[in-house]
Amino acid sequence: SYMLNSSEYLQPHSSYLRLYGMPLTTVAAPNVSEAYLTHLAHVTRAKNSTPVLCLSWTPGGRRLLTGNQEGEFTLWDGITFGFELIMSAHDASFRCMAWSHNRNYLLTSDAGGNIKYWSPSIAPVKELDSHNNQPIHSLSFAPGDTKFVSCGDDATVRIFDWATTTQERVLEGHGWDVKCVQWHPRSSVICSGSKDNLVKLWDPRDGKTLSTLYGHKNTVTKVAWNDNGNWLLTASRDQLIKVYDIRAMKELCSLKGHNKEVTSIAWHPLYESVFASGGMDGTLLYWNVGPKGSDNPVARVPYAHDMAIWDLAWHPCGHMLATASNDRQTKFWARNRLGSTSGLPEEEDEASSEVLKDEMELGNHVGIVIGKRGATIISMQRATGTKMHVDQVRRVLQIEGTAKQIETVKKRVGALLNRVSNETRDGMHYGPG
Repeated sequence: SYMLNSSEYLQPHSSYLRLYGMPLTTVAAPNVSEAYLTHLAHVTRAKNSTPVLCLSWTPGGRRLLTGNQEGEFTLWDGITFGFELIMSAHDASFRCMAWSHNRNYLLTSDAGGNIKYWSPSIAPVKELDSHNNQPIHSLSFAPGDTKFVSCGDDATVRIFDWATTTQERVLEGHGWDVKCVQWHPRSSVICSGSKDNLVKLWDPRDGKTLSTLYGHKNTVTKVAWNDNGNWLLTASRDQLIKVYDIRAMKELCSLKGHNKEVTSIAWHPLYESVFASGGMDGTLLYWNVGPKGSDNPVARVPYAHDMAIWDLAWHPCGHMLATASNDRQTKFWARNRLGSTSGLPEEEDEASSEVLKDEMELGNHVGIVIGKRGATIISMQRATGTKMHVDQVRRVLQIEGTAKQIETVKKRVGALLNRVSNETRDGMHYGPG
């Protein structure tokens, strides 16, 4: 009787198969820490690669589809992470991809104002041009899949009929480029974010503005509805992420964890209070909001990528996260190995908090580490909490911080120098000296 009623232990006998199920069905209080994916499972990079701007899992999560700056689709196996296919999809750089709710069709857009329909086998179906040939940054389907919405650099939001590919309505009200748009998962409400710092809610039936949210002080880069239909997530170049409760039209919380612009956000498919965010400096953060949540990141991967994380996509089962970056890599993230504390907050003892000094040779790459107007070294100091100075005469980087901070800086700078060296060998050859 004890064994039968205990859900903590997996039963060895075949008669207990009926008790098996997904973790959510056997645990009374779900453990949201299962969603903090800080272990790097795999890194992929195609030949002659260019920055990866968007990605999406195919229906069922069997494969991962990515879109790059050359307008090419790349297909990766979601289990072995092996390369499967690369094909030309657009004449201009990819901007966005979105599946219909019934998973029967895929929409993609590019920097030339072109929208294409694709079947699940990635065969082209239809295409149309819109937004005065300006970049189309975001696409989203209506709950019934009969219509979809797009936004672009012509400062408009446009609604299309899916079957006839005809434009039904133009929503005008933003004062600058519209960077993101998403249709409510169940209601007739559209949310858009713009370079004019505003988040607007629209009624797609008459094209009027329902409400305007003034919470951000810089470009709104992403918006995302929670599947519960009540919470709206917004991210901005002001380094803040905000959660709004649309029922009361009020801000639930303002989350500060990124040291650079927030470039991507994605809600977890199973745990409604958990989401991931990516920053311009390559930082990947996990958050848990709501009544039992926190205003601080619950897990952090400081250098998930060397450059901006342009897109995030959770596997439909929620056990894996894929990230696309300007550093030309696509990475797969999974749960920590048993006993690992990677990415989780740590308690430091006195020995580990002792401030030390160290140096690192830079050779001919002094300018690369400093960056334009010191941007690179300033960003690195903020992210790591260290003090850094470049001695341009001796060509060394002087670092002041804890032993762990110094080790992190050395890894970061080493990866940067390796990438620069590889690109130099592959492209122009500067010669010695």
